[in-house]
Amino acid sequence: MSNSPFVTAPEKLAQHIGITFSNPELLETSLRHRSAGNMNNERLEFLGDAVLNLVIAHQLYTMHSKATEGELSRWRASLVREESLAVIARELDLGDYLVLGSGELKSGGFRRDSILADALEATIGAVYLDQGFEVVQALLVRLFERMLQDLPDAASLKDPKTRLQEWLQGSKRELPSYEVTKISGQAHKQVFEVTCRLNDTQLTAVGCGSSRRKAEQAAAESMFEALTKAQHNRIGSGR
Repeated sequence: MSNSPFVTAPEKLAQHIGITFSNPELLETSLRHRSAGNMNNERLEFLGDAVLNLVIAHQLYTMHSKATEGELSRWRASLVREESLAVIARELDLGDYLVLGSGELKSGGFRRDSILADALEATIGAVYLDQGFEVVQALLVRLFERMLQDLPDAASLKDPKTRLQEWLQGSKRELPSYEVTKISGQAHKQVFEVTCRLNDTQLTAVGCGSSRRKAEQAAAESMFEALTKAQHNRIGSGR
């Protein structure tokens, strides 16, 4: 009986991504979630995040010579966000290789976007340390090829807070304020509730998320939808 904590051997992942590691322990570490103990992937995740951002920024800069800084930034943000990374992690069956603590195992952590995205970044960090920049760059270009070729319109990627702010500025309205009105859940799984308020009308909208930033974005999205719907109704009624 094997004493390995891995459900599926990391060597299979290395073969899948076409990398022969000089130091296989780097890959093994990249697959260990913090819930599994002190020897985990958080440092590699930090490094992989930086490498990923650089490679994606370079690819976008090269592929879109006429794009503005704002467009490049929004495209990059859409590619390196948690949801996009989780999609690629699932394509690699990364969840099958993860080492998790008992609590995360029971709660299905190997399926969670945040854990999959972090593990992918850590794997990127491991490849960079073991193989160097050119190899990890080629790997990332291959993994992100479809997403890089199928980018949405950059204007559609403006985050809700930006869209709301631009809409209000265009209407010569005051900018909104955001306030955390409730925090619930356990320390490692907190849920934030934020209220977005338009001070010139006292109109409010509420949003929730796993961080203050996400809750603010959700509240802004709700406010933007309410304002644009009200505008549409006024136009429709001829007011």
